[in-house]
Amino acid sequence: MAKKVASIEVKDTLIRTMQQNGMDYVCLTDIARQKNAEEPKDVVKNWLRLKNTIEYMGLWEKLNNPQFKGVGFDPLWEEAGTNAFTLSPTKWIESTNAIGILCVQGRNGGTYAQRDIAFKFANWVSVEFELYLVKEFQRLKEDEQKQIGWSAKRELSKINYRIHTDAIKQNIVPEEIDDYHKSLIYAEEADVLNVAMFGITAKEWREANPDKKGNIRDYATINELICLSNMENLNAVFINDGISQSERLVKLNQVAIQQMRVLEESENRRLLK
Repeated sequence: MAKKVASIEVKDTLIRTMQQNGMDYVCLTDIARQKNAEEPKDVVKNWLRLKNTIEYMGLWEKLNNPQFKGVGFDPLWEEAGTNAFTLSPTKWIESTNAIGILCVQGRNGGTYAQRDIAFKFANWVSVEFELYLVKEFQRLKEDEQKQIGWSAKRELSKINYRIHTDAIKQNIVPEEIDDYHKSLIYAEEADVLNVAMFGITAKEWREANPDKKGNIRDYATINELICLSNMENLNAVFINDGISQSERLVKLNQVAIQQMRVLEESENRRLLK
C-alpha cells in the first residue's frame, strides 16, 4: 500500500493529496480548516452525519468497491439525519469496509477522501473554495503527467545511448587501451551530442551550473530528450559509416535544429487548439 503524498496551495491553504492503490485522495482535514481552523475534525464529522452525504458515499462505494458491506451501510442510512446520529470516518470505514475514506496516522496524518468525495465535501464547505481546489488539483495532475513523460523520454535516451556507446566501442576505441583513456573517448563522443544539441560540453555546463546536481541531460526538456534520443541513433549510424567526428558534429547540429523546430511547432499547434 505505497503512498505518494504531494500538496497544493488553495487560497493560501496547503491541501495535501495522496495516491494509494491507483486512486487519488485529498485531505478532508485540510479542507475543513476553511470552516473551522481549530477543530477541523468536527467539521468532517458534521458533514458525515448528513443523510445526503451518506447516500452519496454509499453510492460511490457500490460503484467502486466490490468489498463494500451493504449490511453495514443500511443502519447508518436509516439513522442519518436524525438529531442523535453521529458518524466518524473510522466508524464509516469499519462498518462498511469503505475505501473512499482513509484515516491516515503519522507524519501526513488526517482524514483523506477519494477526490470525487473530497470535491463534494469542499463544495459543502465553500463553493468558491471547491472551484479553486479543482483547478489546482487539475494543475497538479497535469504536472505529474509531464514528469512521467519526461522520465520515460529520459529512460529512452539512456537505452539509445547504449546503442551509441556500442558503435563507439566497435569502431573508435582501440582494442588495447586502458580504461581511463577509454572513458575519455566515450566522454568526447558524448560531448559531440551535447554540443550539437545544447551548444556546450558537459564540463562547460558543470562550470556554469556549480549548484546543480546531475548533468546537462537531467535538465533537458521533453522535446530535447526526444531529439537527443534520435541523435544518438543517428550518430551510431554515422560512426559505423566511418564519418569523421567534425562532419558528424555538423550533421547532428543540423538535425537538432530541424527536429527541435518541428517539435516546438507541433507543441504550439496543440496549445492553440
